[in-house]
Amino acid sequence: MTHIINGKEIAQNLRNNLKKEISKLKNKFGDVPGLAVIQVGNIAASSVYVKAKTKNAQEVGIEVIDHHLEGSVSEEELLKLINTLNNKNNVHGILVQLPLPEHMHEQTILDSIHPDKDADGFHPVNVGKLSIAAHNDENLLIPCTPYGCLIMLKDLNIDLVGKNAVVIGRSNIVGKPMAQLLIKESCTVTITHSKTKDLPGLCKNADIIIAAVGRPRMVKGEWVKEGAIVIDVGINRVEILKDGEKKTLLVGDVEYSEVEKKASAITPVPGGVGPMTIACLLRNTTIAFKNSFLK
Repeated sequence: MTHIINGKEIAQNLRNNLKKEISKLKNKFGDVPGLAVIQVGNIAASSVYVKAKTKNAQEVGIEVIDHHLEGSVSEEELLKLINTLNNKNNVHGILVQLPLPEHMHEQTILDSIHPDKDADGFHPVNVGKLSIAAHNDENLLIPCTPYGCLIMLKDLNIDLVGKNAVVIGRSNIVGKPMAQLLIKESCTVTITHSKTKDLPGLCKNADIIIAAVGRPRMVKGEWVKEGAIVIDVGINRVEILKDGEKKTLLVGDVEYSEVEKKASAITPVPGGVGPMTIACLLRNTTIAFKNSFLK
């Protein structure tokens, strides 16, 4: 029987542990982690994500410093705010909610965050540390979504050593760091993407498939061998007709109804990877707080 990986439950366990740890840190240092959350504009999806991140952070004892800026704010003004936050002792993590308005250069903004306060783990310095680290160091600030995927894999209590893993997607946010994390677990990793030749054939030989390509229901049941583990990172909104009305449905990059029949374990969408991403953001903020006392 296929095991449905419950991201909500695993994320809750991680948050419970963080709450206990933050309580101990408060007793030790007389302070708690501070997370600055910056949202530019009023994109509905961004507002939902920011609300969820803020709520979860406050529940574990992290102080949230909210900065909601108008969509017309200049890039210079945003960079000035980030520089101010970089120098504030009560701010240990900085999160800039993406996407940003078109008149801003996303990479320039992300690069302006001090590496020690990079709650998302996107800064080139932290990407470099992940790449050269001998193993998955608990003190690293690691991109949240791939690290959440790794935690879910480890929660299955399987030996990852030597497993054939196919990562579908080559983004800096998920695909590339996911590959690095799996390599450090001694998996044999193949990075693929939408233009890969014979992608179904490569997937058929995989013990683990990480689907992060951003194409709804791309991975079909016939692509997956019996007993494979499938982690679906995709969050796609598709329109369907229900009772004569157009409605929006949230689906992953995997054709769930087909793949579930063959996989030994699979993540649902929603309720799989999403909750883990937020939990790992809180983890990074807590690590940044602890690291600030090691200087």
